[in-house]
Amino acid sequence: MVNFEPEVLELHNRDLEDNSSCLDVKKWRVIARDFADHYVRPNVRKWDDQQVFPSEVLIEAGRHGLMGLLVSKDLGGQDLDYLCYSAIIEELSIVDPSFALSVAAHNSLCTNHVYLYGKERHKHWIRNLASGRCIGSWGLTEATAGSDVKGMGTVAQKIGNDQWIINGKKRFITHGASSDLLVLLARTDVGGEQCGITSFLIERGTKGFIVGKKDDKLGMRSSETAELIFENCLIRDDNRLGEIGQGYAESMKILEGGRVSIAALSLGIAVGAYNEALKHAKNREQFGKPIIDFQAIGFKLAEMATEIAASRLLVEKAAQAVRNGIEVTIPVCMAKLHASETCVKVASEALQIMGGYGYMKDSIVEKYYRDSKLCTIGEGTSEIQKLILSRKLSK
Repeated sequence: MVNFEPEVLELHNRDLEDNSSCLDVKKWRVIARDFADHYVRPNVRKWDDQQVFPSEVLIEAGRHGLMGLLVSKDLGGQDLDYLCYSAIIEELSIVDPSFALSVAAHNSLCTNHVYLYGKERHKHWIRNLASGRCIGSWGLTEATAGSDVKGMGTVAQKIGNDQWIINGKKRFITHGASSDLLVLLARTDVGGEQCGITSFLIERGTKGFIVGKKDDKLGMRSSETAELIFENCLIRDDNRLGEIGQGYAESMKILEGGRVSIAALSLGIAVGAYNEALKHAKNREQFGKPIIDFQAIGFKLAEMATEIAASRLLVEKAAQAVRNGIEVTIPVCMAKLHASETCVKVASEALQIMGGYGYMKDSIVEKYYRDSKLCTIGEGTSEIQKLILSRKLSK
């Protein structure tokens, strides 16, 4: 079992001690850290090697309050803001980014969408999702419609007054094969001038809802990803979430929180990789002294620590913006862009510092290195974040 030295975390937590408004953040960091140490850390290598989707541990996470983090307490959730939420995702990703990704996708995508846009009739689903009894997934991406949401090909057509028939395919859907409930985005204004997309709830086992290929990935291997197929999938209008034609606006709102999730996950990967590299550099001796005393290594670590600190500030600013309901696009995109690029860089430099030790499969840094790359792709690529930011700045 790897013994982390949380150098960066301790510095940050000392700052938090002087700020009473951050006491909840400290409390939830401890809860997430203890849960990850007990239930996740002993299984990380097996889950990664065998691509095991840890559904039972996700259910256990629900018992510890980690599956309804953004949901109000009257519906069984924790009613946390994004500062607490991002701290939890960071702590989980230090131990296993794959598990953190699953917790994030369940909370900020599926559960949050049902919570924000569901009707009274959907409250039982929110309770089941918040408790962990039900695992959720979110279906937006398609083979020809990733960042271009308006290019979506999955179609839902109204039949009579109370039914919809759905046809199409979704790709790269987290928990696609194993989730109990899917939030599906589909076109309902075919041929119209508006981007007529509507959100629906689809239960596993619904006729015409087929799980296709499960993906074999470079990293994040225990966070299941799959293709979903809809062939004349018939659902009732009761399964519609928001208003007809409002799914695009809903999904953009949901992605704001999703990008905070990925930024926090990226931060956790960077912290974990940095801590491993720092520990190795202090203990590894060459030419009669620890390698951290060589400028080539010491300067790498100095740059890594600085980039992590900058990412942390951006993540916290983004979380505060979401919490306060102010203009969120710029801080969220900046946090996601900087933190994801930082985690790839830090994981690569950590592996370089550790040399052959870091390259071995029994090194957690090797896993950080593989897992990190998804962070620059998921919830909008780095290029998309730059595009959004440049358009905002041009105004």
